[in-house]
Amino acid sequence: ATTDPVRLSFLIALLRDAGLDPIVLDAEMHAISGGLPIFPRRLAVAEDNAAQALRLLRDAGETEGLC
Repeated sequence: ATTDPVRLSFLIALLRDAGLDPIVLDAEMHAISGGLPIFPRRLAVAEDNAAQALRLLRDAGETEGLC
């Protein structure tokens, strides 16, 4: 989860470049708040791709907010 739009874009690109298709969760809450960074957005991938996604994120040093 992150409230940083730059980090979110990076994570999406990282996952897409690996052939994964991430979706952004909680984008509506972010929009409702007027874009204020109070509602973090989360990324999700298909369950079959979860291990690969976690490995990619860890290898990139992106461990903050991992579930």
